[in-house]
Amino acid sequence: MKPTVLVIQHEDKCPPGWFADWLAAAGLDLDVLEAHRGRAIPAALTDHAGLLVLGGEMGANDDATTRWLAPTRALIATVAAGGDPFLGICLGHQLATVALGGTVARNPHGHGTGLTPYGPTSEAADDPLFAALTPGVPAVQWNNDIAIELPPQATVLARSPDGTVQAARFGTRAWGVQFHPEASPAIFRSWTTDKPSAREARADGIDVFAAADAVEAHAAGLRRAWEPLARRWGRIVRDAWNG
Repeated sequence: MKPTVLVIQHEDKCPPGWFADWLAAAGLDLDVLEAHRGRAIPAALTDHAGLLVLGGEMGANDDATTRWLAPTRALIATVAAGGDPFLGICLGHQLATVALGGTVARNPHGHGTGLTPYGPTSEAADDPLFAALTPGVPAVQWNNDIAIELPPQATVLARSPDGTVQAARFGTRAWGVQFHPEASPAIFRSWTTDKPSAREARADGIDVFAAADAVEAHAAGLRRAWEPLARRWGRIVRDAWNG
């Protein structure tokens, strides 16, 4: 029986995307928990080998409108404390930040603009997940909020060009990324050009059509850049399960 990763999905437009293929190729099964469709968040991992928490338009502290965020944060805290593998993507990264004692707020530098260069810190060189990644490769960032204060035990592994946290290690086997390594061009268009408001000028001046075209033009490079991240995390999950 293959080890199974519990995947928490917050909305239809934020699925596992490319990660589903990459983790399957790494020898894992995925149990996608669609929280927005009413499936309950467990208190702990039992039959699952790891936890992947995806992105979404809601904020990490929007408990009043998104009832499953509090139990998701509690699960992340339990998983990280127990040393089980965890990866948070965008909102998942922000939820981990809050769950473990950090702070998330609106990015004072503005909304993410799409393709953004990956900027590893010196600490990434010795990280089991990030060590082999290439500095400067493109990543997809599409977010309002950021981790403005990481939990005390966290380590910054990458920073965006504006200096904000782009990736972090929260524990022995726990990581978060502010970008979207899972996002295909079709997924990115569902957040941008496919919206009814796409033709309206944005107050921040971002051209969503240009951003989406750039993501599509770099699709092959994005896949080359971020498949190693998924496969490395998959190996960490397998090793933890078998160890």
